[in-house]
This record gives sequence, structure tokens and C-alpha cells, in this order.
Amino acid sequence: MADDLYDQLRPASPAEWPDFLQAMTGAFGETPTGPYLDSPSPVAELDRSLGLWEDGRVVATSGIYSRELSVPGAVVPCAGVTWVTVAPTHRRRGVLTAMMRRQLTELHEQEREPVAALWASEHTIYGRFGYAPATVRAPLAGPTARLRLRPDVDLGTGRVTLVDQAAYRPAAVAVHEKVRRFVPGNMARDDRWWDRLLLDLPEHRHGATALRFLLHTEEDGTVTGYAAYRMKENWTDTGHPDGTLTVEEVRALSTPAYASLWQVLLSIDLVSTVRVQRAFPDDPVRHLVTDARALTGPVRDGLWVRLVDVGRALSARRYPAPIDLVLEVRDRFCPWNTGRWRLSGHPAGAYCGPTDRDPDIVLGIEEVSAAYLGGTSLATLQAAGRVTEISPGAVTLAATAFRWPVTPWCPDDF
Repeated sequence: MADDLYDQLRPASPAEWPDFLQAMTGAFGETPTGPYLDSPSPVAELDRSLGLWEDGRVVATSGIYSRELSVPGAVVPCAGVTWVTVAPTHRRRGVLTAMMRRQLTELHEQEREPVAALWASEHTIYGRFGYAPATVRAPLAGPTARLRLRPDVDLGTGRVTLVDQAAYRPAAVAVHEKVRRFVPGNMARDDRWWDRLLLDLPEHRHGATALRFLLHTEEDGTVTGYAAYRMKENWTDTGHPDGTLTVEEVRALSTPAYASLWQVLLSIDLVSTVRVQRAFPDDPVRHLVTDARALTGPVRDGLWVRLVDVGRALSARRYPAPIDLVLEVRDRFCPWNTGRWRLSGHPAGAYCGPTDRDPDIVLGIEEVSAAYLGGTSLATLQAAGRVTEISPGAVTLAATAFRWPVTPWCPDDF
């Protein structure tokens, strides 16, 4: 990478947003629509954007959202990397490398977020910059005729009601704020992100209805769960209903509340297929229904994570089993992470700092990033030849300590 290319990158100004947006969406083969064509959306942070201009034309874009990420036992500030594009006329010139290096170097030098995360459009792009898939996506679909709750499921004493968005939003915000802290990979949503999530533009519905909303309420009036869904009408040639129910989100504070919401969703008339686009990989609904085999779907990489500062990131999370090991981390892209780190952690806290002790484990930044949220086993990575054990038993100990009882999951696209 040439130093002059690194230095030519700069944030976009509000006046440059329309051209910046056109370049970004054009690289993804999209035509921009919606209310933010002339000015950035409220979630945009142009001061954290980077662009490259040539002869007055935008030829590369990137950006960062300031997010908060749930990690095992804690929450940490997270740089949500987004808008990453390079014009086809400027490929293989080191532009993407320059943007990635500029982002990560500034995060480190400014002591901002110790962790960065992104959604990868292609699997082969971001590993060379130290990112690794740390969650999986597991969308589900199945015929409603085969999806009934088990007869022994406890539905509690609460009730589910259909509500409008005005009633739904504050209740959903409160429930989400509680549940997201216990699921690694979940992200905080302030008002701007809830606005974006509930915008529901007609051009984004793909022929389905507007969003519809359910709340689960206990006998004392406390809301303990919510669901958002939409329906798409269809009929067979013989006149039978063949609609599709797309479930956007279901979250709850208890098993009865969660089960009650699903009982309603699976009982909606004129629907033959239910789809859950952002399903939890270990979604309890699989264990609530009588025929779990009826729920199927592909499993693929989800949120990609990158530790920007190893010491700060590993100190921030918790470890369900005690650990006191030296990790020798190799990070060619961010050399400040390269070295030996003593990690001492347990369920109540952790410390990770530089050491001159001999290593117990040797691994790359991709491997420690993959394991960070607790969903990828270091033992599995060792079996793939990507983790080297120096001290006998060290990988088993570390794999046990890094895992977490709740499978990581990120339902928030950015």
C-alpha cells in the first residue's frame, strides 16, 4: 500500500453524500431508494466515513457505526464497519487494504472501540484483515401444517394481543434492552436504530403486508415479549390459501411468553409457510414444536468480528471456567497485537496484558477473533491446524473457558 493512498482517504461531507451514496450502492448493484437520497440517515456518522475521490468522482467508500456489542458476560463498544466498496475501475490497487488499515489504526491510536465487526458480502475478502466469522445465520422455514407446539409446553397465564406500532415500540424497546445483554453478538438499539428497523417502506415489503405487531402481557400488565411479522397472500390453482408468514423478530423474557407468541404466529389463517429470516441458531422454537424436522434452513456465516486491541478486548469479556494462560498472538495487519498476552479470567472478571512468559498457545488474530463471542471452539480450530498447543492440555482449557452457554447471534444488519 502506498502511503499517499492511505493519506488521500478522507471523510465525506454532508454535501458529498448523494455522490457517496450513488458510488456505494452502485458497487453493490443497487439503485438507492428511500428518504435519505440527498442527506444521510440519522444512523450515519459521516465523520467516521472514509472515501477516495479521483477527478471529482467517488471511487471507494467505507464507514463506521458506533455500536455496543454484547459479549460473554459483558458489553463492549464496537466499531460497526459498513459501506465498504471499491469501484471496479480501482480494484487491485491496494485501495481496500488502505481503508481497512486506516480504520483499524485510527481505532487503536484513538483508543476507541477495542472490537470491530462487519457483515461480509463475500467470505474470502476480510480474513486477510483479521476478521473472522464469530456468529452464524440460521434462517428457518417450514409448513405450518406440521408446526404445532408440544402439548406439554407451558403457556403461562399471560395473553398475546395484536397492537399498533405506537403501543408496540416502547414495550419492545424495554424487552430488547433486557434480553440483548445476555446474548453475545446482540447489539444495543437507540432511537435511531429502532426508527430504521421500523421504517417499513412499501418498496421493501416485496409484495407482503406492512409490519404487524404482537405483545405478550402478564396478568399484572407487564409486557414480557414481542413479535413483528408480515404476511404475503397467495392462492393455489385449486383455490386453497397458500400464504407466507415472515417473522421478523420474536423476543421474550420467559419461556411461557416466547411459546405463547409462537402459538399465535403458527395459528394465523391463510398461511401455509412460515419463514424466520433472522432466527437464533439455537432458537428454542425448534424444541417447542412437535416436529422439529419441519423447520429447515441453511446455516452460514453471520457477524464477522475483529479484535482491534487484544488486551482490552479479552479483558472486557467474562470466562465461565477459570483460565490463566499465555497466548502468543500473530497479527501481521495490526502489529501492535503481535506478541505474548497473559490472559487470566473467570466468571466475575478478567485481565489480559503483555508478558514475557513462554506461550501456552500460539494462534493468529483470526482465530482469537472467531472464538471471542464463544461460538467457535479453539479445539475445532486446532483440529483444522489453525491453533498450536505448546503446553499439554492448554487448548482444552482455553476452549472450555472461551465457550459460553448462550450461542452468539446477531439479528441486526448494518
